[in-house]
Amino acid sequence: MPSPTHHPRDPLHGITLEHIINQLVARHGWEEMGRRIPIRCFLFDPTVKSSLTFLRKTPWARKKVEDWFIGELPLPDR
Repeated sequence: MPSPTHHPRDPLHGITLEHIINQLVARHGWEEMGRRIPIRCFLFDPTVKSSLTFLRKTPWARKKVEDWFIGELPLPDR
């Protein structure tokens, strides 16, 4: 998958929620995700599908996940 182009106002431009979840799971695992953001879909029998379903309906939780992901993005070259 090609890396998304930098968009000055939206660091998530071109990045899907599924990609974000997959990246966070690969880096940290479900256990750490559940520890940092204690929501049921991360704590009990976690799957990408259940997480997508919950996060798409729950704006506050989605924001926490997206903010965590953005916090780990490398700074753009200047």
